[in-house]
Amino acid sequence: MTTIQQNDFISSIADAFQYISYYHSPDFVAAMGEAWQREEAPAAKDAIAQILTNSRLCAEGHRPICQDTGIAVVFLKVGMKVKWDATLSVQEMVNEGVRRAYGLPENKLRASVLLDPAGKRQNSRDNTPAVVHYEIVPGDHVEVICAAKGGGSENKSKLAMLNPSDSIVDWVLKTVPTMGAGWCPPGVLGIGIGGTPEKAMLLAKESLMAPIDIHTLREKAASGAVLNRVEELRLELMEKVNALGIGAQGLGGLTTVLDVKILDYPTHAASLPVALIPNCAATRHVHFHLDGNGPAVLTPPRLEDWPDITWKADTQAATRVNLDTLTQAEVAAWKPGQALLLNGKMLTGRDAAHKRIQDMLAKGEPLPVDFANRVIYYVGPVDPVRDEAVGPAGPTTATRMDKFTRMMLEKTGLIAMIGKSERGPVAIEAIKDNRSAYLMAVGGAAYLVSKAIQTARIAGFADLGMEAIYEFEVKDMPVTVAVDSQGVSVHETGPKEWRIKIGKR
Repeated sequence: MTTIQQNDFISSIADAFQYISYYHSPDFVAAMGEAWQREEAPAAKDAIAQILTNSRLCAEGHRPICQDTGIAVVFLKVGMKVKWDATLSVQEMVNEGVRRAYGLPENKLRASVLLDPAGKRQNSRDNTPAVVHYEIVPGDHVEVICAAKGGGSENKSKLAMLNPSDSIVDWVLKTVPTMGAGWCPPGVLGIGIGGTPEKAMLLAKESLMAPIDIHTLREKAASGAVLNRVEELRLELMEKVNALGIGAQGLGGLTTVLDVKILDYPTHAASLPVALIPNCAATRHVHFHLDGNGPAVLTPPRLEDWPDITWKADTQAATRVNLDTLTQAEVAAWKPGQALLLNGKMLTGRDAAHKRIQDMLAKGEPLPVDFANRVIYYVGPVDPVRDEAVGPAGPTTATRMDKFTRMMLEKTGLIAMIGKSERGPVAIEAIKDNRSAYLMAVGGAAYLVSKAIQTARIAGFADLGMEAIYEFEVKDMPVTVAVDSQGVSVHETGPKEWRIKIGKR
């Protein structure tokens, strides 16, 4: 009988969450490299280059791939012959491992888990509790998968209770465009089919834990081998989802997904539950076994596995902008898709800060900072270590701030915003009415973006932690004009253009 020691299990969990915070798996790196080679859309190719450069920097520097270091998800398959030498429960041991990983001083990860989700929404400060899925199986070892899932991709999860005669392919193709770009494509789609609603969701999540291997399936199909229905679905959806032209970061292009993973389970005769969960460009998971012979040993990927792609600011093609002297007239002159390099001081703020600003304005209370003629960056950064001004600081999903956009533009004097993904109709209308602009930074390039931040200080709402208002001073921070002062959105024009181009091939 195998005995699993408490500290071996805890330290393995802690090591795993540190490991996946800065290492992409080789299959993901290879798939992204191939996507970069194929890509013909300039904006999408640039975004993929930023993601790959960021990935290598994180592997070298042992810093998080994304500022959203995720909610901790653990899949456990516990052998029936396993014995535990532990005083804590399995959930408590997992939580302790997560606590150690997220609080490690040399690479402290952002704590994003909130207690009392329908009430005070108070940060647990250590990213616990983890979400743990258990299965008791034959055997004498413990199989563990640790994953860190960011809110941008988790928020795009979908579930449908289809009729048995409905087309799964049609539902997926109708649903993916509604997800926008907040899940940071290109990534992987996980699909669960069958069971009950909650089983379908779990299947979709678990499917994302498998390596990217669509190329192997293509080779199998090309050899003339017989495919089962799930394999046929994977290939069909891979082709048809990419034909939507959504592309990297939703800017339009050839690659929206790197793979489509599917798990299925028997279901009721009257039912066809189908779940869809995306994995973003910060795909983070690791798989290991414990057999009683100490903690897991996680082998780092080789730096040679990364393609020879290094993104650098193009000072010839991009327009340098001085944020300290920026005027509304300059903002109004920016064009859709224009590449900018931002220099000077900007403010930050996201959900909690915007809600507090709204409440203070309603009460006639003064704000802690002056937003007049300023630019705001939607970000919740990781704490700095060593000589960093700030830790990884990539953009958060901008659509969550849509309902605050008109207020910020018309009552605070704000003149432009930076985030990731598209803006909705309410925000675009407010941007157009106020001759403002929305700029997009690349999601999945958080460490690379942080290199442009020279200084950082908390300017307001310090009690909100990572959601506080910061003032950053930046040098050549890369962004793209995603919505111009006329309300033209590249997240609408880009995919439409590439959908037509792909359809003509």
